[in-house]
Amino acid sequence: MDDLFTWAALGSLAGASAATLLATNVIGGLIGPSGDKLRKWIAIVIALLLSYLTAAFADEAGGEKWIIAFFNALVIFSAALGVNQFPPGNRQATPTQVASGREPKIFRSWV
Repeated sequence: MDDLFTWAALGSLAGASAATLLATNVIGGLIGPSGDKLRKWIAIVIALLLSYLTAAFADEAGGEKWIIAFFNALVIFSAALGVNQFPPGNRQATPTQVASGREPKIFRSWV
């Protein structure tokens, strides 16, 4: 049991983002193809729940812990879904080459 998720692991960034990613994919998979559009919303809800749950158990923090918990949830969400990656519209396309006719016919498209 010590090798799986623990309360201490869920309180860390790596554990919370892994749990968010795992739960999001399982729930989205159970919903089916329509769950693909909901995955981002499922992920933010889970990240918020984990972050506020962790803040609820933090005794040494004051009232500002609830504000910090919100921003921690955004970090968890970003780490889980890879929001820090460039959006698809900003990625450079991989250049493609058109066959020049010099390649043997076996290696060119026959279509």
